[in-house]
Amino acid sequence: MLYLAVLAGIIQGLTEFLPISSSGHLVLLHDFYFGIPDTLTFDVVLHVGTLLALLVFFRKDLGSLIRGVFNSLKNWQVSTNYEQRLAWFILAGTIPAALVGYFWADFLEVTFRNSKSVAIMLIVFGVLLYLADIRGRKTERLEQLTWGRSIIIGLAQALALIPGVSRSGITIIAGLGTNLNRLAATKYAFLLSIPIVTGAAIKKVYDLSTVGYSGSIQALLLGFLTAAVVGYFTIRYLLAFVSKHSLKVFAYYRIALGIIILLILT
Repeated sequence: MLYLAVLAGIIQGLTEFLPISSSGHLVLLHDFYFGIPDTLTFDVVLHVGTLLALLVFFRKDLGSLIRGVFNSLKNWQVSTNYEQRLAWFILAGTIPAALVGYFWADFLEVTFRNSKSVAIMLIVFGVLLYLADIRGRKTERLEQLTWGRSIIIGLAQALALIPGVSRSGITIIAGLGTNLNRLAATKYAFLLSIPIVTGAAIKKVYDLSTVGYSGSIQALLLGFLTAAVVGYFTIRYLLAFVSKHSLKVFAYYRIALGIIILLILT
């Protein structure tokens, strides 16, 4: 049981931030490994672990964004102040995913939470990631982001509620598609995910409080800590990686894994 909690934490910590879908990998883990008890509880704890990694890694950026919001309320300078502009881009970009999550999260979860659907999404969005990486101009920095493109990226994030799509993957695809460079697209994907991931974690913790938990607290703690530590270093690695390398390796991985799963299921 304890080794399984660590394994689940490693998978969550890696796949939450790499553009390969954490929810999709957890679905596969649950479907192909039958020894995992209390799926809801583990998924909640693992997501809270990676949320902690996100908050710790981007703590300085978060402070800047919060300061930007409050400063804009006192003196609106969004058009000329990058700190204010980025903060409001993220808030506005969060709205589409929040609305889709509020109204359709349960439907999407029930409809697409199976291995065949995950495999198809891995392949489809793997191809899109490949195309975005080779065809996007990748010339613009985060400071050059506009209202229109931030909304497009926010709309794309709403698709991440479908297991197998990947929150970081779809927002990076949208960022590259709007000509952000790889580092800018990846960093913005992470920053944009913070409000929605925080909200989802709070909701999941609330849902969990209504059903309780009778399993091993030690296993939960191990899973949480593993997801947090692995997640932190995954963020650090990916930002360093994309500043020098193509994202095509992740597209290849998604496509190959999706094909293998479909072959196993047939």
